[in-house]
Amino acid sequence: MMHLHDTQSSAKPATAKRSFLAKPLVIAASLALSAVALPAAAASWWDATPNISIGSRTVNVKNFGARGNGSHNDTAAIQKAIDSLPNSGGTVFVPAGRYMIDATKALKLRSHTRLKLDPSAELRVIPNGASRYWVVKVHNANNVEIVGGKMIGDRARHKGNRGEWGYGINISGSDHVLVRNVNLSEFWGDGMWIGALGRNSRLDRSNYVTVNNVTSSHNRRQGLSIGPVQHLYIVNSTFKDTKGTLPEAGIDFEPQEQGPVDNVRLQNNVISGNNGNGIEMHAHVSDVTFAGNTFTGNRGFGLMSINAHHMKIQGNHATKNGLAGLRMSAKTHHVNITNNKLQYNSTRYMSASSAGGGTSRDIQISKKAYSITQSNNTLSPKRK
Repeated sequence: MMHLHDTQSSAKPATAKRSFLAKPLVIAASLALSAVALPAAAASWWDATPNISIGSRTVNVKNFGARGNGSHNDTAAIQKAIDSLPNSGGTVFVPAGRYMIDATKALKLRSHTRLKLDPSAELRVIPNGASRYWVVKVHNANNVEIVGGKMIGDRARHKGNRGEWGYGINISGSDHVLVRNVNLSEFWGDGMWIGALGRNSRLDRSNYVTVNNVTSSHNRRQGLSIGPVQHLYIVNSTFKDTKGTLPEAGIDFEPQEQGPVDNVRLQNNVISGNNGNGIEMHAHVSDVTFAGNTFTGNRGFGLMSINAHHMKIQGNHATKNGLAGLRMSAKTHHVNITNNKLQYNSTRYMSASSAGGGTSRDIQISKKAYSITQSNNTLSPKRK
């Protein structure tokens, strides 16, 4: 399936090649829901430090045979530690060291479980030729926490040249998940994916997922991709330097026809240096708030919407992006753009230090977009 860009929305067409599991009836029902105009959430559902219910037992992966010496395959030992926990869950502790992971098998987390990495611990992908892999997989689980350390992909040593789906963390069909203080880098595809699982005749979206103080950098396809999800809070995080295969965005909302994305808040994040757009949003996305984020040095737009609707873009800073700071494309509608500082963008066409320029370098709104309100934004000074 292709991302549908209007002619001015991006310097390059972007592709989305997800393998979606939802059945046709589920898809139709999901799209019907996404077509409804959703009001902004009345209550503050977001929390940077949510209460995650984790079991009381703690195990150390070293006690199950993990070595962390940078050469031994530690996948089975770490999984054995995870599986040793009772049904009530617990904490799996990974001490300092470099743990080699067969990401074609992945580490599968269970409900009520915390994967806690020492700040000096690394989970590093053993080079493979697979088109799709995960280091950590959270599927059909609830109350899961992933905290600390680094996860590093194999993009420089990948043995194949096909596919684009090598992930650090994959969260699908799960709820009450917290990822914090984690560094994700060098993946064949995305640093992280958050989306849904299609099972039998229903689509289970992830729900109440928090990403706090995560850095996702120099991944090949995206820093973060977002599929069908609700109540997603991304805060104090950095998504930077994506480059390698399209779309090359910091964050890409790409549910496509699988189902809707709604009730999302991005706050105090930095999205910078990506070879595509800083953030791009596609159809079936609604009720999203951007507050206090910085978009800078992205080769495409700072933030681009294609058909997303009912959004608040407030108090953000977009500067020195290759195309406009904000782009409301196609039939994007019901967007409030207020109190943003949007200056010296469109650097692919004019100098970032220019004394002035047209306001279209900072905000662009397509002719088909509607119900877009703007107030109290600081734009580049007009050229004298």
